Amino acid sequence: MNKLKVGMISFAHGHAHSYLHSLAALPQVEVVAIADEEKSRVEGVVTKHGIAYYENYLDLLAIADIDAVVICSENAFHAKHTIDSARAKKHVICEKPLGISVSEMEQMIAVCEENGVQLFTAFPCRYLAAVISAKAAVDRGDIGDILAIKGTNRGTMPGKWFVEPELSGGGALLDHTVHVMDLMNWFTGSKVTEVYAYAATLFHEDLKVDDAGMIHVKFENGTIGVLDTSWSRPKAFPTWGDVTMEIVGTKGTISVDSFAQKNEMFSNAIGKGQYLGWGDSMDHYMVEAFVNALLEGKPAPISGLDGLRSAEVALAGYQSVKTGQPVQI
Repeated sequence: MNKLKVGMISFAHGHAHSYLHSLAALPQVEVVAIADEEKSRVEGVVTKHGIAYYENYLDLLAIADIDAVVICSENAFHAKHTIDSARAKKHVICEKPLGISVSEMEQMIAVCEENGVQLFTAFPCRYLAAVISAKAAVDRGDIGDILAIKGTNRGTMPGKWFVEPELSGGGALLDHTVHVMDLMNWFTGSKVTEVYAYAATLFHEDLKVDDAGMIHVKFENGTIGVLDTSWSRPKAFPTWGDVTMEIVGTKGTISVDSFAQKNEMFSNAIGKGQYLGWGDSMDHYMVEAFVNALLEGKPAPISGLDGLRSAEVALAGYQSVKTGQPVQI
């Protein structure tokens, strides 16, 4: 069997560990190399899996038989890493948000198209069981036409480079708009045309970025949406956050609690209650979908344009916060 040979660029984002685990579990994949300028971030995994290590990602891209790369660098480097990968003729799966400006995301998409490689935005929430079932119900017409969606992606403040604006490009409004906004775009099949947002630093002192946000949108087809993007979960909370949606249609309503598949565990050693998910891994199914699309010569199921369409809403949200007015897209 011909295997897809994959390289990984940066473990700055913690999702890289899950993506590596998912890739390593697929018999049709061989992870060839990992590049990270901070060796300490990857020393454990390269030793455990026997994977070649490079400090400079350009050395990884020079490996001729690598077919695709997974990019989990700081948000500010997504564009550079993706563009260089595309010019090296490597397919790309890029962590969200795809970029930190509309112009750089447009360039990422264009360069990938020019070089005949696929650009896949990492939106694993599309592969959650509850989300898949809800999408199927909407497509069947079970609730009629969608009138409104109320969503939440409330998380725990991640710290590290996520709160350094020069590396992250923004705070909670950017970090936590994109996942559920992608789901809203996917469910409605429409494009956001107007954004009104609120963002502030309410939960943590001395942050350089916002940790609270509410974003309101209007879609081209008339649907309206609202999303709580806040890093409002304290460290003592049993899990990092949530992904929920209330989808209101002309004939009914669907409630989605994406991480409801859990066991509750209480341990003195840990010092707090924990939610332990027992459902299927969304990261595994997302990575598998990307791999199979490449091996079968099919378009990636989640595109660079999908990544742009969600991130541009968050970026417009920041414009709205500055002006206090709705922003047209």
